[in-house]
Order: sequence, then structure tokens, then C-alpha cells
Amino acid sequence: MERDPEQQNIRIGISQGDVNGISYEIIIKTLSDSRILEFFTPIVYGSSKVASYYKKLLGIHDFNFHVIKGADQAVPGKANLLNIFREEIKIDMGLLTETAGKAALYSLEKVTGDMQQGHLDALVTAPINKQNIQGEDFNFPGHTEYLTRRFSAQESLMLMVSNEIRIGVITGHIPLREVPSRVSRELILQKVHILNSSLIRDFGIQKPRIAIMGLNPHAGDKGVIGVEEQEIIIPAIRQAFDEGILAFGPYPADGFFGSASFNNFDGILTMFHDQGLIPFKTLSFKSGVNFTAGLPIVRTSPAHGTAFDLAGKNEASPDAFREAVYLAIDIVKNRRMYDEASANPLGSNTSEEYNES
Repeated sequence: MERDPEQQNIRIGISQGDVNGISYEIIIKTLSDSRILEFFTPIVYGSSKVASYYKKLLGIHDFNFHVIKGADQAVPGKANLLNIFREEIKIDMGLLTETAGKAALYSLEKVTGDMQQGHLDALVTAPINKQNIQGEDFNFPGHTEYLTRRFSAQESLMLMVSNEIRIGVITGHIPLREVPSRVSRELILQKVHILNSSLIRDFGIQKPRIAIMGLNPHAGDKGVIGVEEQEIIIPAIRQAFDEGILAFGPYPADGFFGSASFNNFDGILTMFHDQGLIPFKTLSFKSGVNFTAGLPIVRTSPAHGTAFDLAGKNEASPDAFREAVYLAIDIVKNRRMYDEASANPLGSNTSEEYNES
């Protein structure tokens, strides 16, 4: 990334995730490289005691958090930690515990609250466990659905992003048996519009090309292996194209990814979770980022989970978390340029700067 003197004004809130996983390890490893602090101001919503525990465990002695009591106290150039826990949090590395789930939710609630108040420019979420976080205040399959509800978005799109590929899913965290009944012309069009708008505003692509996968093997073989392509998916693609979106397909997923056809498109929509995430993680597991398109805020996360099996072993790579931070910064900047250009359509300097991105 090229350094921009204004970038340190970008404030990114970081939720602590599950304290029994690798969250603190990847956060500390990322922020302990002071060069990254030239690009943004981080605010970790967590526990100074838990942070100290993991610093000692990892043998990192030349790094310290700047502990603050409110987001307004964050200092550019420092790794800020907003100490939101007065009580101690019991750490059971690698274990699924109720305490860790409650602490993860409390951190998430605090950081999203500050997002709603306008104190932050973006949110990067460390991994949670989808089982122990469940409760009266969190009855969702994951971050994506929680944030969609929290920020009153009509719909959102889980978009997996790396240098090689961008993949969204039409249906997200639902059982596979429910996928065919959920796939509808209206849902496909809704997701296509979210992806198209995101590619333009968030990624600076003027005329994005979008590929759409089929639901059935061989994309239905013209009705031989299933009728969803003929009756639902193809009409949706045609309508999207008529509305000015460069949408193409449906493509058989195996041949599409196996032949590297994805290189010809700016974004891809798959029909269900594993259809998209298996090829994505095969290509980009160590550096992949989860971005929630369609929200009024910018939210990213590393594409991996809590990795309980690596907790406390000093073996977790911070690469995906670092990429999640960089992507959040880029999207904040792209949105600012796009919105400024849209507000000043005759301002040649702003428009030219955006069009060149």
C-alpha cells in the first residue's frame, strides 16, 4: 500500500473475538509491526489483562498497547486498546466455553455501538465461535447476519476477497437441504445488485463483470439434471443484464473454477456456501478476507475461524487478519472518493482521480 498522510485519520475498531482461540495472537502480531500504524488508527475492544497474558505467552516484549477509556482517546501511531472489561476473563486456550462466548459478544456489541455513533470508520472482527456466542442477544449463524440486523440493512452479501478472486454467496449459512427452496429470481437479483454496487463503490471498478454459477451439476444440462437454471437463474441473469449489469452464466462451478475462468471476471456469485468457499479457500486460505457487502458500514474479517487447535502455540499466521485491515482501509478510501465524486460530478480532479483507480 502507498502511504497517504490522511490515512491515520481512518479509525478501525477491532472486536476481540474468542479469547480461547487465536484472535489475540493475530491481533498482536499484526499491530506489533509499527509500519502498519502508518496507515490507520486501530482501536481494539478488549481486555488489557488478556492482551498481557498473550503477549507474555508469545514472548513479545517490545510491544505495548496504549490503553484508553473511550474511542475519542485513541492516539494515531499507537496500537490502542479500549479496556471494556473490568473483571478478569478466564482463559481456557483451545476450549469452547460460555465465558469466552459472552466476552466475544460484549466486545462486538461495544464496537458496533461506537460504529453507530460515528466514532469509527470501519470494523474488523476477529474470529468468533458460532456455538458459544449464541444466546438471547445473539441468535444468528454468524457475524454477517448479526451486522445486517444491527445496521438495519435490508440484505447483505458475504463476499470473500483476495488478490486472486472475489466470491459472494446467494445463500449463506443455511443447511444444504434448504438451498433449492431459498434460491429465487428475486434473491439472485438482490445479491447481483449488491455485488455490482459494491464492486463499483467499494473496489473502484467502473463496469464490473459478474459470473453466476449454476445450482445443479453441469448447470442443469439444460434441464436434464435440474430445472432451477432454466426456470430461475437464467431469467434472473437476463433481467440483471437488461438493467445494465454485466452478469453472465450460469456456469458449471467445477469447470469454471478448474479452468481458471474466474480470472475473466471481477466478481462471482455462487448458489451456496461451499460452492464458493471451497474454491476460495483452496486459492486463498492464508490471506483470504471476509467482507460484508451491502452494509452502510465497512466490515472485514479474516476468512479463517478461531483455530482452537493452534491456540497458545505461537503458530498462527496473522496474514489474513492483516489483509482484512488493509482491505478495510482501501474500502473506506474508495467510498470516500466515490461519494465525493458523486456529490461533485463536475469536479474534474476528483472524478479523474477515482476513474484511474
